[in-house]
Amino acid sequence: MPQVVALYRYPVKGFTPQPVERISVLPGGRVAGDRVLNFRFADAPVGDTQWCRKYHGVVLANTPGLARLNVRFDEASGRVAIALGNDLVADQALDDAGRAHLVATITDYVLSLEHNPLRGEPQRLPLKLVGDGSTPRYQDNVAGQVTLHSRQSLAAAGVALGDANLNERRFRHNIVIDGVAAWEEQSWVGGAVRIGGVVFESMVPKVRCLAPHANPLTGERDLTVMQTLVKAFGQKEPTFGVGMLSAAGGEIRLGDEVVPQSNLASIEQRESRQ
Repeated sequence: MPQVVALYRYPVKGFTPQPVERISVLPGGRVAGDRVLNFRFADAPVGDTQWCRKYHGVVLANTPGLARLNVRFDEASGRVAIALGNDLVADQALDDAGRAHLVATITDYVLSLEHNPLRGEPQRLPLKLVGDGSTPRYQDNVAGQVTLHSRQSLAAAGVALGDANLNERRFRHNIVIDGVAAWEEQSWVGGAVRIGGVVFESMVPKVRCLAPHANPLTGERDLTVMQTLVKAFGQKEPTFGVGMLSAAGGEIRLGDEVVPQSNLASIEQRESRQ
């Protein structure tokens, strides 16, 4: 039976993944604690608590060098720590003074990079650190989504890209599974799947942006992921992984079984008789 082999949250949109042993999927389709903070441009077209496109803030898609930062958010203390290599460059609470310090740290770092969205764009400054640290608001689309790929699809993409050790953190998904055929998760689109205690009723292909081009260790754009997905696999759009919504939500843990729609009805009938 396919099972969950890795789980991730991304507390700060576009920054460091945090591996976890379990995730809580909220009714609708967001992961608790995921994308709860966002370094957003001053000229973003919506209010701080509203959703907007990723390109209205500093993210990997426009700032690949963010991958070199290790950003940690401690929910219990409400503090954000930023490290560059072995150097801790900020450790602040989410009060006004702390947010200002974190913004200054990120602004200085981004401006030091060759590829950044701030140079020559004065209307984007000053950056704002938006989000309350608990409400997941800043996913790639307004509905949110829980995202997933399989290790088998990762291996197939790695062969096409010439990287046998392709790092799954490039793709910034919440759930990684093992035990299916390469690209099998794409066959679930339009159907349903149960993962642990969560049934996902809506599934769509995950179309990629420039973020996976960035090496998650070096911050360099070293692989042409989008172009390779299209050419190597005959895709109309560069697609890797799926996005999923769940009406009821629930909890998913490492090791949980993954049951696609084709097997779901028979398993639910068996469980109802027990």
